[in-house]
Amino acid sequence: MKTVRLSALALVIASTAGLGQAQAAVEANIGVTSNYLWRGVTQSMNDPSVSGGLDYSHESGFYAGTWIGTIDWGNGSGTENDYYLGYSGMSGDFGYDVGYIHYVYPATGYENSDFGEVYFNGSYMGLGFGVAYTVASDVADGSLYDSGDIYYNVSYGWDLPEEFGLSMTYGYYDFDAGDDSDYGHFQADLSKGDFTLTVSKAQQESGDDDTKFVVSWGTTF
Repeated sequence: MKTVRLSALALVIASTAGLGQAQAAVEANIGVTSNYLWRGVTQSMNDPSVSGGLDYSHESGFYAGTWIGTIDWGNGSGTENDYYLGYSGMSGDFGYDVGYIHYVYPATGYENSDFGEVYFNGSYMGLGFGVAYTVASDVADGSLYDSGDIYYNVSYGWDLPEEFGLSMTYGYYDFDAGDDSDYGHFQADLSKGDFTLTVSKAQQESGDDDTKFVVSWGTTF
C-alpha cells in the first residue's frame, strides 16, 4: 500500500453505508471513475477504475458489506477488496457511524499490503467529520500505513438549485512512522444524480500533489 494507497470517498463506502436505513435491505452498487482517489492520492496511476459492491443493512443500525475496485500502484494491475461492518443511526439531527474496515490486496505484487481500520464518522446538518485509526497491518513495522496511523477529515455539503450538490472536504493523515510524511488534502465534489465532478489537491508530502480533476459515475440497485 503505499505511496499510492490513499477513502473515502473512495468509495470507502463504509463511512456512510447503512446510515439512516429504515428496514433490513440488501443493496448492490457499481461505479466507474476516471481516477480512483483515496485520501487525496491516486490508486490507479491517474487512470480509470471500475468498482462494485454489496451491502446489507438492518433496521437496528447494523450493516456489513464488501467492495472491490481496480487499482494500479505502478507494480501491475490488481484489486482492492474491502470488507466492513458497523453500526449507524441518528439522534435528533446528529448522525453517527462506527465500525471496522479491512483492506485486502490479493494480486501478485501487492503482498504485505493488507490493513484494517476502526472508524467513527459523525454528521450534523450539512457538517460531516470523522476519524480512522489503523489497528492491524501487514506492512513492515515502522513503515507508513503500519498500525497507529490516524486519518482525520471534516466536510460540509450544500444543496444547490437544479438538484446539484456541492461538498468540500479537508483530510489529514497523521502517520505513526514520523511527521515528515504527514500530509493534508482538500477535495471539492460537485454532483448531480449519479455523476460527480471532483477537484482534489494533496500536499507535497503525499508524494502525489498534482491538482486532479476527476469524473465519476456510480449507482445502486
